[in-house]
Amino acid sequence: MVKQADWSEPVIFELGRKGRRGHILPAVEEGVKQVVGSVNTIIPENMQRKSKPKLPELSEVEVARHYIRLSQMNYGVDSGLYPLGSCTMKYNPKINESLANSKAMNMLHPYQDESTLQGILEILYRLERWLAEITGTYEVCLQPAAGAHGEFLGTSLIRAYHKFNGELEKRREIIVPDSAHGTNPASASMAGFNVVVVPSDKDGCVNIEALKEAVSERTAGLMLTNPNTLGIFEKNIEEIARIIHDAGGLLYYDGANLNAILGKVRPGDMGFDIVHMNIHKTFSTPHGGGGPGSGPVGVSEELAKFLPVPRVVFNGERYRLDYDRPHSIGKIRSFYGNVAVLLKAYAYILSLGNEGLREVAEISVLNANYVAEKLKGIKGLTLPYGDEVPRKHECVFSAKPLKRETGVSALDVAKRLLDYGLHAPTIYFPLIVDEALMIEPTETFEKEELDRFVEAMRKISEEAYKNPEVVLKAPHNTAVSRLDEVKASHPRTMILSWKMRLKKGGE
Repeated sequence: MVKQADWSEPVIFELGRKGRRGHILPAVEEGVKQVVGSVNTIIPENMQRKSKPKLPELSEVEVARHYIRLSQMNYGVDSGLYPLGSCTMKYNPKINESLANSKAMNMLHPYQDESTLQGILEILYRLERWLAEITGTYEVCLQPAAGAHGEFLGTSLIRAYHKFNGELEKRREIIVPDSAHGTNPASASMAGFNVVVVPSDKDGCVNIEALKEAVSERTAGLMLTNPNTLGIFEKNIEEIARIIHDAGGLLYYDGANLNAILGKVRPGDMGFDIVHMNIHKTFSTPHGGGGPGSGPVGVSEELAKFLPVPRVVFNGERYRLDYDRPHSIGKIRSFYGNVAVLLKAYAYILSLGNEGLREVAEISVLNANYVAEKLKGIKGLTLPYGDEVPRKHECVFSAKPLKRETGVSALDVAKRLLDYGLHAPTIYFPLIVDEALMIEPTETFEKEELDRFVEAMRKISEEAYKNPEVVLKAPHNTAVSRLDEVKASHPRTMILSWKMRLKKGGE
């Protein structure tokens, strides 16, 4: 059992006291004043503050203590296992962080002349080609700022393709499996398509007969990840691709699960026309708390002309940004993408190389199947869709028997894991598994840590059958006790800023 740090830590605004400061700003030299002038002359009047900003006033040591205490009450990939299924929350090499935070990187600005940006343009150009090789695509765009943003680009490319061929008016449907990530139907809808859902078969894969019935002249494409969200490889992927292509549609690859197949098989070789990659998952960038992210998209040669501008091109001597793409859908993001995240991915791929990337996939699959085998023997848990079917990067267990027999749900199991000093897996997804526990151990956690997770799950099962109240009221040893999930996410109770708190009377 683990006791989390529990500091009685106020909000930083409450810590502040008038007159305290942790910095000394340099005085403005007289020569600078003469050149620049006063603040009133260089900032338009309508943009000038009428009063001082209401910022907390603290000494340097108070600021340091505050954030260190907050970090001690937190949990992350540097603390231990973080098995969020389909999120690939793995340890990130610190050298990548150092490179992204280097002075050479921090001093760059996208408005600089291209002649002064040759280094970073070369890195982006090379990264595009590496990602194209890894995914089996023809050309890659680095602009999307997240996986879902990459999905939107992908569905926009499907739209552009059918419009170019004069078929957009009739091709209004995008097919998604019932196990798909929720962003898939959302992205398709945002691009103006209607969503058609196809069920999974008894093996957890796309039901081929249902797919054949769903496709028609209205089909624009199919969005799919392989391996799928159950961690099962779609063994009929070549037939699926043929069905969609014969109907005139395009095949889109959701890259959330790319970690499982690095160096083993390429989506482009499976028949996918569009592939998005979650750089912040597979290629080493922390992404807890909503960011930062990056979701590059690779496409087949036929779709390359529709990619957003600018494109980084190389004429053998220098790199430049090419805006001369008459069929481009235009920009989908400012500048050239989340470059700091892309630089980390570049360093990650460069350091691992071809053999290292293959080993990432091998250990990810090994770890997932190790955990799956160990959990099979725990009372109250089952592995749906065939417990003899090997999983890839993740496994999805059901706590339905546990809930039926003890009243302890997947949510309760997740809460109790916190008392054991472990982050919970994804719960209640995919929706086709009742009381789902979606576990992705990744390649960066050692056997001892996996054993610690399995043993915690075993103890929680025993507690559920002997004394369920212990689990039902968990967590007990964390800085914050069990939250009211509904109340916490309700717009009337959410307080997202100090200003909001003041408006609500400090409640």
